Amino acid sequence: MAAGGAGPAQHQAPNGASVSISNGGGAAAATPPQGAAADGYDSDGYSFAPPTPSTLSMSIPPELAGAIPLIDRFQVEGFLKAMQKQIHSAGKRGFFSKKSVGPQTREKFTLEDMLCFQKDSIPTSLLKISNDLVSRSIKLFHVILKYMGIDSPAIISLEERIEFVEKLYKHTLKRSELRDELFAQISKQTRNNPDRGWSIRAWELMYLCASSMPPSKDIGAYLSEYIHFVAHGATTDADVRVLALNTLNALKRSVKAGPRITIPAWEEIEALLTSRKLTTIVFFLDETFEEITYDMATTVADAVEELAGIIKLSVYSSFSLFECRKVVNGSKSSEIGNEEYIGLDDNKYIGDLLSEFKSAKDRNKGEILHCKLVFKKRLFRESDEAVTDPMFVQLSYVQLQHDYILGNYPVGRDDASQLSALQILVEIGFIDNPESCVEWISLLERFLPRQVAITRAKRDWELDIISRFQLMEHLSKDDARQQFLRILRTLPYGNSVFFSVRKIDDPIGLLPGKIILGINKRGVHFFRPVPKEYLHSAELRDIMQFGSSNTAVFFKMRVAGVLHIFQFETKQGEEICVALQTHINDVMLRRYSKARSGNSVTSQNDVNQAYKPPNIEMFEKRVQELTKTAEDSQKKADQLREDLQLKTKQETEMQEELEGLRDTLQSERQSSKDIKNELDKLKSLCDEKESALQAALMEKSRLETRLTSGQGRERDTLTTVGSINNDIEMLAKLEEELKSYQKELDASKEVSKKLMLEKNILDQKVQRLERMKNEEKSAMEKVYADECCKLKSQIAELEQKLEVATRSLNVAESNLAVRNAEVDSLQNSLKELDELREFKADVDRKNQQTVEILKRQGAQLVELENLYKQEQVLRKRYYNTIEGKPEFNVCA
Repeated sequence: MAAGGAGPAQHQAPNGASVSISNGGGAAAATPPQGAAADGYDSDGYSFAPPTPSTLSMSIPPELAGAIPLIDRFQVEGFLKAMQKQIHSAGKRGFFSKKSVGPQTREKFTLEDMLCFQKDSIPTSLLKISNDLVSRSIKLFHVILKYMGIDSPAIISLEERIEFVEKLYKHTLKRSELRDELFAQISKQTRNNPDRGWSIRAWELMYLCASSMPPSKDIGAYLSEYIHFVAHGATTDADVRVLALNTLNALKRSVKAGPRITIPAWEEIEALLTSRKLTTIVFFLDETFEEITYDMATTVADAVEELAGIIKLSVYSSFSLFECRKVVNGSKSSEIGNEEYIGLDDNKYIGDLLSEFKSAKDRNKGEILHCKLVFKKRLFRESDEAVTDPMFVQLSYVQLQHDYILGNYPVGRDDASQLSALQILVEIGFIDNPESCVEWISLLERFLPRQVAITRAKRDWELDIISRFQLMEHLSKDDARQQFLRILRTLPYGNSVFFSVRKIDDPIGLLPGKIILGINKRGVHFFRPVPKEYLHSAELRDIMQFGSSNTAVFFKMRVAGVLHIFQFETKQGEEICVALQTHINDVMLRRYSKARSGNSVTSQNDVNQAYKPPNIEMFEKRVQELTKTAEDSQKKADQLREDLQLKTKQETEMQEELEGLRDTLQSERQSSKDIKNELDKLKSLCDEKESALQAALMEKSRLETRLTSGQGRERDTLTTVGSINNDIEMLAKLEEELKSYQKELDASKEVSKKLMLEKNILDQKVQRLERMKNEEKSAMEKVYADECCKLKSQIAELEQKLEVATRSLNVAESNLAVRNAEVDSLQNSLKELDELREFKADVDRKNQQTVEILKRQGAQLVELENLYKQEQVLRKRYYNTIEGKPEFNVCA
């Protein structure tokens, strides 16, 4: 008789294979016959995965590290059993194509094996999903194989690929479980894919799916990590890297926005496959429009950002897209005011909106339904008054003008005339005779609300508006626009956003059935729609509570000191509550910003000091010091740059002054030259007069000589005496002329002296100015050179300090990262230590149990041995009794 042992029992299977129980996996798996294990090669190339495993393993490669938390969602064991069943039923030896090096190459079936490329269909789903979806998941994998072109020898056309994608969308867009399964299957086909064309097709399909629908949160985290690993891999193909990066960006957008509501249209899929953009039109409230581009993954927020860039709108946080619906009973009806504007969520897809527009038009075939996208402000905030962006002001003006023309701002006659005149000035500018303008009558009718226009005669309005228009000669279009905004802003209900609602509950009983609500920074305002009439206002401080549902909104507010609850029917309840809450937040922020900022800074410092380790405090303090030093250096550099600009400006001014002095010197030189010419003329005239005087003197001497010689001739004739008398008279006249010419010559000499003196003075001034200019120029050049040298040295010093501070900051950040990594590793080590302690306690407990079992078995063995000896004695006694042998007593 053999003693019992504690080792595991071995059972023989009917086919000769042994079954082993894996404590780690907790599941049983059948080992194939020895011959199949030794071969490990499928001659018909069934697929491309590693050799057929026998048990399960938890070995995970780096790219699948994100799948570790999802181990429970993947059915590795079930997939293995179903695959082996499919292999055996098909007469295959394995579902892997690579030849095994030996039976020990891969002993266990891992998640890595299941998520490898597979050429043939899968027997079951990769994830644990409900049984009624397993068959659909298998069909999804068939479509993936067809899209990749594995089952088709011919090249798949673009139309066929689009049809395959539409099939996938149709089956998975509304079912989150199948979406996760689809992403898991596509990621499986991208791993270890032996064919480059198949790999590109798989990534292309991943990009298409990620652009229109996101996986669940946990699968999305795994996919993001996996796609990021592939996109930044060193050995990744260039085309695959581009597709992976596009997929990663699309996945981020779809995870934020959610799945598409409608199946993407044929054009959207084709545009994404051919890398082109579709276009659509967005209107403004003045009926102008802009064309924007979109694709399958473009959301309202993306469209708003693109449109703001097109129109150069820098501040667009308060703007959004609205769906405008207008029912027209007749083809020629164009009444203003029956439009319905519905605010769109930022995460809504443009493709879904256009699809809804098309389906809405198809549903309303009896009526003409105009649907379009409109760009306007969600609400007017108090901070808008400080914005000076021209496009922002223009769009605000257009929206307020639109609301005013609709009659949403009831005003008196004077304000109506002033506002109409301002709008006309913005439209056509100022003209002296406005009645001569051919558009004047149409402008009056256009810019005057219909309800206000019927309160007076048309001619009275025209005369009043003309008189006000003629007083605006000094205003520009921008000034008129600002004045228009200022007038509407001063109204109690100015800068409001308006919502049409129906009354449900009115405790006071004073409100009509249909109401227009206006919400601005002052509160909620109630208007009667027909005729447009202001009814009541409730300030923000009187509104105690408010809320909304899908079809209604309520306000709990104080009216005449008593709280009442008002309820209204509307589909825009969420927008109303958001607008109201935004204005309340602005008021609270304006009141308590300073105190709250001080308290928050103090509390934040306390928290940081209380919970941060000393080394982190030291690094953060050092980082703050370096940041402060860098900011101071930047400030000094900016100051020096401003000083340099000031010096440059002064030098420019001095250069301009010098040019002016040069121009003055040139004019003085020209005047001196003119004076010299005049002096030369006077000198020539003086010479002529002097020559004439010399001739007269010679004639005089000749006549005197003749007179002297004729003194003895007393009996000359009367003719000779008369001629002598004439000569004497002429001589007297010549002497007088000579005296006058002499005076003129003296005067000319005096003028010439004065001119020469002035010329010398001007030359001295010019020389002095040139000398001063040269001295100032040299001094300025020297100062400029010194300043440049100083600034360059200071800039170089500051750059060195900044570089040192940057290096220190980088070192501090690296040290902080190292410390964080050490802390993480220590935490992981602590976790492992706790697990090891628990494992050790389990082992000690099992060892103690084993020792107790062995003790009990030892006691049983001793007892059995005693019983066995007693049995032997009894057997010998009975044997001797039967043989008749006497028993002898042995005496000592």
